[in-house]
Amino acid sequence: MFAAIKSLVAELAGGEAPESGFSDDDLRVSCAALLVHAAAIDGAVSDVERDKLVALLKQRFDLDDAAAGELVEQAVDAERKAIDLYHFTHRINRTLDESGRLRMIEMMWTVAYADGAISEFEDNLIWRVADLLGVSSTERIALRRRVAAASAGGAG
Repeated sequence: MFAAIKSLVAELAGGEAPESGFSDDDLRVSCAALLVHAAAIDGAVSDVERDKLVALLKQRFDLDDAAAGELVEQAVDAERKAIDLYHFTHRINRTLDESGRLRMIEMMWTVAYADGAISEFEDNLIWRVADLLGVSSTERIALRRRVAAASAGGAG
C-alpha cells in the first residue's frame, strides 16, 4: 500500500538523503501522517492523491521537493508504527488553534477527493480525526462540501 508513496519519496529526493530533519514530535510529521493515512486507507494511493498530498505539504509548510519527500517518508514510517490516531491528533491539538485544526480537516478532504471519489473508509477516518480535533460535524460537513465543490470545479 505504501510502495507508491515510497517511490514518490525516492523521486523527490533524487536518490539522495535529504539534509533537513523532522523530529518524531514535529507537528509537520503528525499532519503528514494523517494525510498519508487518508491517501492510503482505501487500499490504493493514486498518482493524483500522491501529488496532491505532496503539494499540500509543500504549500502548508513552505517546503522544497527534497524536504517534502523526507517529510512524507517520515510520515509513512510514523503512520505505520502508530497504534491509533490519538498520537497525531493530540500533538495537533496542543499546537494548532481552531483555524489550524479546521485547515487540517480541509487538507484531509482535499487528499481524499483528489482521485474523484470518497470511500466509506476515507469518510470514516476524517469523521474520527475531526472528532479528535474538536471539529464539529457542521464544520466537517461544510469543509467536505467546499472541497467537493472545488474538486468538481477543477475537474471541468
